Amino acid sequence: MRILLVEDDELLGDGLSSALKMSGNTIDWVKDGVSALHAILSEAFDCVVLDLGLPGMDGLDVLKKCRAQHKQVPIMVLTARDQIQDRVKGLDLGADDYLLKPFDIDELEARLRALVRRSGGSARPEIELGDVVILPDQRRVLKQGQEVTLSRKEYELLFELASHPGQVFERSRLEELLYGWEEDLESNAMEVHVHHLRKKLGKTLIKTVRGIGYCLNLSE
Repeated sequence: MRILLVEDDELLGDGLSSALKMSGNTIDWVKDGVSALHAILSEAFDCVVLDLGLPGMDGLDVLKKCRAQHKQVPIMVLTARDQIQDRVKGLDLGADDYLLKPFDIDELEARLRALVRRSGGSARPEIELGDVVILPDQRRVLKQGQEVTLSRKEYELLFELASHPGQVFERSRLEELLYGWEEDLESNAMEVHVHHLRKKLGKTLIKTVRGIGYCLNLSE
């Protein structure tokens, strides 16, 4: 998943960024509300982890402005504000979930996976693609019941496509989702990942949409 982390606390932000990266996610981290709003409105993320107490623009204002612009990216609010009215206001403004500080990183990751599943139209923990099954909570992929070893980027690409069945992804958007702001990108990286996935999981699983990008072949 490509996650936008919005947190102004350097210690907490660094810890969250490191932990989420270790789980195989692509993390982009901003530390103020104005930068967060710009990033959400201009780029593609699977989900957003949003602190409320931010410099420049409060997290609730970021949330309100995002939803006013019809940005439907799942947003997980993190906050030390434990008043019921604060949580109700955040949910009413369009937050998808709420987690109070301090929290467990495993719970945060599980909640983020659930948000992304629901945004793709599925509440089931596993994703079935014919004889291929993805187990997101374990980052495992099975084909005909046998585990298939994928690289981090191969898994991320497969997960992105599978989380939005039927959607055609432009190559540039897939590059954003898989690499974020900081990672170097070879010009043919996406073609290489697709080639490897087809070799490991079946030639027809991923369809090339000429002049646009890729999608899952749902007819298989």
